[in-house]
Amino acid sequence: MPSRGEIKSEKILVKDIFSRMWFRVPEYQRPYVWGREEIADLLDDVTFAMTEKPDFEYFLGSFVFQSKPAAPDSGQEFDENDLLDGQQRMATLLMLFAVLRDLAEDPDAKDDCQKCIYQKASKYKVIPERTRLVFAIRDEVQKFIDEFVKADGGTNREDDLKRMVSKGGDVSVRNMAAAILEIRGFFRENPNTKPEDLLQFLLNKVLLIYVSTEDLEDAFRLFMILNDRGIPLRNSDILKSMNLGALESEEEKVKYAKMWEEAESELGDDFDRFLNHVRTILVKDKARLSLLQEFEDKIYNPKERDKATGQKKPVLLKKGRETFELIERYLGHYRTLLGGQNYDETGGSFEFDNLIKVMLTGLPATDWVPPLLRYFDKFKYDRILEFLKRLDNKFSADWICQYTPTDRIAAMNKIIQAIDDANTVDDLFSTDVFDIDEGSLVRMLDGAVYGRRFARYLLLKLDYLYQNHDQRMHFETLSVEHVLPQNPTEDSQWVKDFSEEERNEWTDKLGNFVLITRRKNSSQGRLDYSEKRKRYFEKNIDTCPNSLRVLRSEKWTPTELKANHKTVLKKLGKHYGINVDVVSAVKDVNTDGSEVPNAE
Repeated sequence: MPSRGEIKSEKILVKDIFSRMWFRVPEYQRPYVWGREEIADLLDDVTFAMTEKPDFEYFLGSFVFQSKPAAPDSGQEFDENDLLDGQQRMATLLMLFAVLRDLAEDPDAKDDCQKCIYQKASKYKVIPERTRLVFAIRDEVQKFIDEFVKADGGTNREDDLKRMVSKGGDVSVRNMAAAILEIRGFFRENPNTKPEDLLQFLLNKVLLIYVSTEDLEDAFRLFMILNDRGIPLRNSDILKSMNLGALESEEEKVKYAKMWEEAESELGDDFDRFLNHVRTILVKDKARLSLLQEFEDKIYNPKERDKATGQKKPVLLKKGRETFELIERYLGHYRTLLGGQNYDETGGSFEFDNLIKVMLTGLPATDWVPPLLRYFDKFKYDRILEFLKRLDNKFSADWICQYTPTDRIAAMNKIIQAIDDANTVDDLFSTDVFDIDEGSLVRMLDGAVYGRRFARYLLLKLDYLYQNHDQRMHFETLSVEHVLPQNPTEDSQWVKDFSEEERNEWTDKLGNFVLITRRKNSSQGRLDYSEKRKRYFEKNIDTCPNSLRVLRSEKWTPTELKANHKTVLKKLGKHYGINVDVVSAVKDVNTDGSEVPNAE
């Protein structure tokens, strides 16, 4: 055991790890995430080494731990080691021993496996019962270990394990159940690999290298250095460990580690994105560094100087409780606003939730989320639908008008700053941060939109504008479809109704498109209107209000197409606060001089 301040490193056989050492997965560690590929690689590598080089030692990898001597006064009765790196491999080895125990026929092999998993209590030797690997704060995981790993025959319960994989719940439990099934499947697929043979090789020839220290700061430093060297830890893992290390109370460490892990399990890969949203709310500038460096260099210990004063920018947040409280608060906002359950709070309507769904589905990025979170944090539900519409219009208009991502992010950051500065919602809405480039927007809407990424979004928005918001919007698979096809056959009614000049001008304009709730079918897409409407459109537009409106038309000639184009432009213009007739040169007459009607 290293002394205080000493960092120790040695190679060690698996049999010594799983007979002399005891491990704890601490609060700051991420869940168990190994999947089929990682487990298959471990089993393939070990069995290959056993078969091809049975007399040579095989190096399995490394692990890092903080050694913690017994401290009965603080509730720790025995020596134990907090795993900083290596928990995925150690947990997998523990489950491998359980599978070997349950598949082996030799009673001695079964007994040796069980001793690797846990120490049986003996009142005569005054030896307590101890499990080789315990999981701090993760009660569900520890229960799973007790029931399926520690218990003799636990891994034989494949039906129960399959149910645990499919039913959801704790992410570590799901992945561990899948891991046991994967290990058992390996032995079914490789009947020549005997459990007893693999056990003997694993215990006596497989080794790892460990790095250990008693000092918590050294332990965290190792944790972070390993991440820089490519160990697969996420920035959020290290951010969590950094802030847990700043807490003094064990009770708080457990509380916030559990909060963090539950959020990580709930949001999955979106959790780092959520943390970036929180960073944006604080910094109000485009991220240029990793998430961890952004927090360290711009929030906790700003390196930049204020251009006006020359002084270092102020600390925006303290590590520890203040950080966890802020993240917990914004997690609540995030779940509330994006959870689709705002009907009662927004006037007895799904209009807010439906617009959120349109934005999440149709917009190219989520840079609009930080201003929404900040608005809710300050003003709650006060005129929040009006704010969301302004926010959506600003972000989407800048995108449609081909502003760069950097410009769009800067516009969102200006809105956050305006929210910070505003005393009331009226103050916020009186600023110019929601202003859009009206002329450019109308030119883009009035031009050819086919092939542009924003075409689907505009059609989604039209569905939103025609939607009865007493109901939720439903759409999964969506395709953008021409009404007048791009390449009609020479003998079609389309060619008779539209001149070549009219087809060239109008085929790819917004008024000639609808959304359908299926993948496109090019052969049916070229049918004449009456057949296309009946055979292709009718069954595939039932949840698309704008498409239903368009396809009420009994025919589709230049008159209907132009009328619909005029209608959708005016509908969108009204939503964006633009008088289309004033800003644009939208033609209101047909080629014969007659007025184009509205298609409402």
